[in-house]
Order: sequence, then C-alpha cells, then structure tokens
Amino acid sequence: MSFSSIPTVLQKVNAMPRGARLDSPGTLHHVILRGIERRNIVDDDLDRENFITRLGQNAENSRTAIYAWALLDNHAHILMRSGTAGISVFMRRFLTGYAISYNRRHHRYGHLFQNRYKSIICEEDTYFRELVRYIHLNPLRAGIVEDLAQLDRHPWCGHGVVMARCDAPWQDRDYVLKWFGRTEGEAKRVYRAFVKKGIAEGQRPDLVGGGLIRSMGGWSVVKSLRRSGTPEKGDARILGSGDFVTRMIDEAEQHIRRQLADDAVLESARKLINRCCTASDISIDVLRNGSRRQAVSTVRRQLVLQLVNKLGLSMAETGRQLGLTTSGVAQILRRKG
Repeated sequence: MSFSSIPTVLQKVNAMPRGARLDSPGTLHHVILRGIERRNIVDDDLDRENFITRLGQNAENSRTAIYAWALLDNHAHILMRSGTAGISVFMRRFLTGYAISYNRRHHRYGHLFQNRYKSIICEEDTYFRELVRYIHLNPLRAGIVEDLAQLDRHPWCGHGVVMARCDAPWQDRDYVLKWFGRTEGEAKRVYRAFVKKGIAEGQRPDLVGGGLIRSMGGWSVVKSLRRSGTPEKGDARILGSGDFVTRMIDEAEQHIRRQLADDAVLESARKLINRCCTASDISIDVLRNGSRRQAVSTVRRQLVLQLVNKLGLSMAETGRQLGLTTSGVAQILRRKG
C-alpha cells in the first residue's frame, strides 16, 4: 500500500458504522448467538453433538482458543480468543457449516441464526474469571440442571470439562484453571467454589454487553466520573476501561487497514478473473452483468471462493470485482460452507 493511499484508508475506517465488527486477532471475545425469531438452534442430542463437534473442529483448525461455553436450546455463549484469521472468519465457517447440516437433517430452509451474532471484546484481567463463571452458570439459571452437582456432569457446557467430568479436548481448560490455582486439584476446588458463589448473583446484565455504563459498574459511577471531570471512553462493543477501549479500537483499525486490498492483491484478483473468463470463453462484462446462465454462474461461484478464501479479499471487494452485492457473495459462501 502506497503512502499516498493512507488518508483514503483512514477515511474508510472512520466512516465505518458504529456497529462495525471489531475483529482484531488475539483478543478475548464473549460471543452470544441466538436462533432467528428466538427459535431453537438445537432440537435434540444429535444436534447438540453436531454443534459442539463443529465448534471444536473449527477452533482447532483456526487456532482459536475456547475457554468457556454453554449451549442452550435457542442460544449459546462462547468465551474465546480469536486466532490469526479473526473472529469473523471463524464464526462464518462454524455457523454456516452447522446451519447447513441442521437444515438438511430437519428438512428446513432459510436462516437458522439471527443475522448478526453479538461479540463483545473483553478486558481480560478484569473480566476473565467473571465471564467463565457467568457463561458456565447459564444451564443452571435456565433450569436445565437443578444444582451445581448436575452442572458438574452436564455435557453441553464447558463447566464439566473444567471439572474433568466431561471431555472436550479442544477446550483450553488448563488456561482457565491457571486463573484459580497452581495445581490442578487446588485450581478445581477454588474454581468450583467461585462458581458456587456466583449462583446467588443471578442474572448479570453487566456481563452481556459492553459500553461505558456497564464497564464502569453502573450509571451512578459514570455520572460521578463526569462530575469530577475525569474523561472515560466507552464503546458498546467493548467491555473494559477507557484505556482498554482506546487500545482495542486502535488495534482493530490497524488490522482493518491491513485487510484493505492493496494494489498487488487487486492485480492478482484481476488476473485470476481474466484467466477464468478466458478459459471458460466468457467475457468479463457478461460475468459482471448478473447473467444466470449455468456456465456463468459456475465460474462466478468458483471465483468467489478463490478470491475470498485464497487471495483474502473481503466480501465487499469481491463483490465489486464480480458485479455482485456483498450479500450475494455471502450467499455463495454459505452454499459452499
């Protein structure tokens, strides 16, 4: 990327809507995904096994660390640290693959999940232990299990894995236990006591969303800071202090700038498109004008997969190169997920 292009890049970054996904690899995310219109995302134990198997496989393939998780009938919670590809790639592959298999098994069509899962970047030192506890207590709060003894053996939640009562080798239980003790025995005792203490706390709305009010512990604290003239930055996508919010946004913007296609990548994309069109005897104009001829659609699908998965183009840039909308690119990727 040339130096002269930096101002344009910064304009694109600053013009992003406030709800844009923060996708800086290596950060801690609390992910919440829900069924569309609050419908079930799992109907039985075969679905549940399929869900967690795909979660684990995608985590291992992408080097995404999973620390805590809970699967309920119509939603799920995951505490994870994104790998080098970032959270968006991981979640797209995981959710698309699961939704396709679920729809096939249950002979249904259409979306399974809400279009936009919720991901909150979390300040680790402050919130890691609290989030592990909050997520792992979900089955108890929902009445799926009656008490902590049942939760210890509940197979659809990461608590049992931490307690060594259930098996999920892809869950990083060792990292979780390090927060509670030096030896495994000590750590498990301290962890379980910590989880037990959290039962009485009930719902924790401060842990399921970001923003300044929640990060600071309530509106009264925020008002007190403002009266004292103490500046504190907040962002609804981040659970943490003002300094942490600033750092995360800066890191995300740097990652976005790296993701924007430079001249060399765009040139490679154009050459690939030209080669495919020449080999298939299809003009680029026909490719881009939305023709639904089988041969054209086939080439278009192949190019989407190569441009996104091999060259790393964003869905928006891929759409611009092929005359598709971003949602059109996403549909092709879902069909091939």
